[in-house]
Amino acid sequence: MANTSEFGESSSPSFQNYVSAASAVKLASLGLIMGISLLGNASLSLLLLKDSSLHKAPYFFLLDLCLADVVRSAVCFPFVMASIGGGSVWPYSALSCKLVAFMSVLFCFHVAFLLFCVSVTRYMAIAHHRFYYKRMNLCTCVAVIFMVWTLSVAMAFPPVFDVGTYKFIREEEQCIFEHRYVKANDTLGFMLMLAVIVGTTHVVYIKMLCFVYDHRKMKPAQLVPAISQNWTFHGPGATGQAAANWIAGFGRGPTPPTLVGIRQASHLGNRRLLVLDEFKMEKRIGKMYYIITLTFLIMWAPYISACYLRICVRGAPVPQLYLSAAVWMSFAQAGANPIISFLFNKELRVRLRACFPFCLGTQTPMEPYCVI
Repeated sequence: MANTSEFGESSSPSFQNYVSAASAVKLASLGLIMGISLLGNASLSLLLLKDSSLHKAPYFFLLDLCLADVVRSAVCFPFVMASIGGGSVWPYSALSCKLVAFMSVLFCFHVAFLLFCVSVTRYMAIAHHRFYYKRMNLCTCVAVIFMVWTLSVAMAFPPVFDVGTYKFIREEEQCIFEHRYVKANDTLGFMLMLAVIVGTTHVVYIKMLCFVYDHRKMKPAQLVPAISQNWTFHGPGATGQAAANWIAGFGRGPTPPTLVGIRQASHLGNRRLLVLDEFKMEKRIGKMYYIITLTFLIMWAPYISACYLRICVRGAPVPQLYLSAAVWMSFAQAGANPIISFLFNKELRVRLRACFPFCLGTQTPMEPYCVI
């Protein structure tokens, strides 16, 4: 013990320098994450609220994700920065620690539950598009979001009443679950639930991918098209379907002579078929959400793995460097969604240029006779 103390005293200045440098790096990185998260999520939320063409079911869910990340960054991250600045010590009351831990766990489960619900709606949009376009309106989206928040509160609230469950973890420099051995703590159930939700979400996306792949092999039932002179069809396939398509709003060009006086439908919401453009749009949105889900898994996997190790193996040593990197990766997930959304969704980029042209340089005028 004497040798250990002497070594500690001789290395004390260098150790203090290391601690100060590590704290500075943590504060700078967390400040950068917080700034990117607040700026990106707030900008995307404003775009989704401002542009009426984005008032659709998938973007309502994306808006909820962005607003939750804004609240998480604005409420939880400053407390982590305060604990780092105070020397890895919680400077506030035990009740405030429980509240911050409750919000951290709440937002984690909220993202997991919401991404699962989004994966189900993405599968419905591709495989059961008629039912999807008929049922997925604003009220349905609000009901789904309310259900997600209710389940998240149900998962995050019980540990508030358990003494010692929510604590300040010095190694993680945050208030969170105290992950002890499974026989001494009950957090295993919460971690298993989180793993099941994320795993089930990926299963739904795999099923959607298999559906798209199988239907790529489909061939038209009628191989010989009908022949037309001035919209008078004859020959194989002359069943009047072309005229019906024109009336339903799928036709282009002048009015057929046989349909003069009949109004062509112009409302996209009344369509009962998933045309090619809509199918491509649904695939893009599905791809964007899957990348968001995959990013969530990648960002949280190191921290969840460390939690499982501490729960399942008594006294398991977790390297401090690994644990710090894992915690900061979970923080970085709050700022990833806007970046992914703009990178993998062309519609959002186009609407961003239209709504905020001053942020993206000189753009082509929207009106052909716009005077600059």
